[in-house]
This record gives sequence, C-alpha cells and structure tokens, in this order.
Amino acid sequence: MRVGVHISRFDHPGGGPALGAELAAVGAAAEAGGVSRLSVMDHYFQMEFNDRAEDPMLEAYTTLGYLAAHTSTVRLGALVTGVTYRHPGLLAKIVTTLDVLSGGRATLGIGAAWYEREHVGLGVPFPPVAERFERLEETLRICLRMWDPQADGPFEGRHFRLAETLNVPAPLSSPRPEIMIGGGGEMKTLRLVARYADACNLFATSPKEVAHKLDVLRRHCDTEGRDYDAIRRTLVYGGEAAGRGDLDAFTRDAEEYTGLGIDTMILSPGTGRPAAFVEEFAAPAVPRLAALG
Repeated sequence: MRVGVHISRFDHPGGGPALGAELAAVGAAAEAGGVSRLSVMDHYFQMEFNDRAEDPMLEAYTTLGYLAAHTSTVRLGALVTGVTYRHPGLLAKIVTTLDVLSGGRATLGIGAAWYEREHVGLGVPFPPVAERFERLEETLRICLRMWDPQADGPFEGRHFRLAETLNVPAPLSSPRPEIMIGGGGEMKTLRLVARYADACNLFATSPKEVAHKLDVLRRHCDTEGRDYDAIRRTLVYGGEAAGRGDLDAFTRDAEEYTGLGIDTMILSPGTGRPAAFVEEFAAPAVPRLAALG
C-alpha cells in the first residue's frame, strides 16, 4: 500500500507570496519521503465545509504545472476535476501538456462536479446532475479519442461536437495518461469506472462500506467485460489519526483496508503548511503502509 498527499488548503500564514515556495517544498518533501502521488483540488472557491468560500484557492492545473517543474518522480493530478469546469477538448489538451512537461506523470482525475456556488459565482453553467453525468461520459470518450493518435477525426455527442480531435504532441504516458474517476455513486459513477477508468477513488468511510462499493464495482466490471483487478483502488483518508499526528492509529486504520486490495491511501493536510505535514507524518507513514502489503 502506498501513500498519496492531497493539497486542499492554500491558507499559508505568509499569504499568496509564500505559496510558491511552500508548494516547491511540498514537492521536495514528497519525493524525499517516497510519497507516490501529489494531487490538488480543482475548485474556483474553497469548499465551505473546509472553512470559507472566501479562503485562498489556486487554479488546479497551473498549480500542477508548477509542481511538475519542482518534482521528477511523483505522480500528479487533480482530485478531482469537475466535468463542468473546462471544455473536454481543452481538458484533454491541458492534461496532455502536464503529462509531456512532467515526463509522463499526469493523471486525469475527474468527476461529475457538485459545488453550485462557485459555478454561479463565476458564471459557469451548472446543469442538472443527470446531464452532468452525460457530459462526464462524453468527456471521457473525447479524452480517449484525443489520446489515440489514430483517431483525430470528428466527435459527435449529445452535448459536445468536435470537428477534429487533434492533439499534438501526444502524451508521454503509455498508452495514455491514467484516468481516475472520483466518487462512489453505485448506479452511474462506478459504472463509468468499470467502463473507462484505470483507477477509482473512494472515501475511507469504513471497511464495510468500502467493501460494498468495491463489490458494486466488481459487478459493473462483470457487466462491462472488464478485469476488476486491472483497476487501482485508492482511498481518501479522513480519520482523526492524521490530524492529531498519531501514526500508530493511522497504520491500524489503513491495515483494515489491506484485504480489499487498496493501492493507495491519500492524506490531506488540514493546514496551509503542507510541507511540514509531509515531512512529519506522510513520509514516516510510507514504510508503515508499504509493510502492510
């Protein structure tokens, strides 16, 4: 089992001028500590349940590009991109650019989007949930088309129409950037994981609940003719152990998920100083979780 770090807060006590140095320090600490992936939130406003919408929030892919320049091995991605935030053709181009400039380390993390306030606030259309899932599936199809060098012709969907799915240069990842779909919706989200994704991302609510979600995913894989074991299973850990720096308790919590085939436990620093969190907690957790299998 591996450790990932998800940066969800940018309220550094030094304000905006300190964020560049802090992010560079996060990248250095992650690589020195053996963290497998770094991710950032893809939001316009800070999530209200994190604190206040008015708190600092950086644009995700600009931030990932900066992290790419300050790292060399860790995998990079948004956790997760809202399908409504960017036109699919542009999104495929953005992720391709991140993949090329990072040397093949990009993940497309994507979901159906949910945060209505930020859409209304910046004037971005926020369709009903059923339409967002339709757009999510079309976006996945478009990205796969743009990452196929033999398929640069038109795409005709219900919501998106592209005259050319031209995408040069091609990604460096082989055969293409990793696709991770976030969320545990049993009727739609996990079906899309089975049909299109290389990885799923769930919340570490409880081993019983996660086992149920994975059973649903397995059934969707059977329906789609997909190898369930080919899909990497990742969890966002929200337990109290990480917040209080209790490495033993965190290891015990993680151990409960080992029998479910979880690949990566993702930690989110609850602070605007994530580099210190990586050095003091995430990096020491790396060998602990590796020993679990």
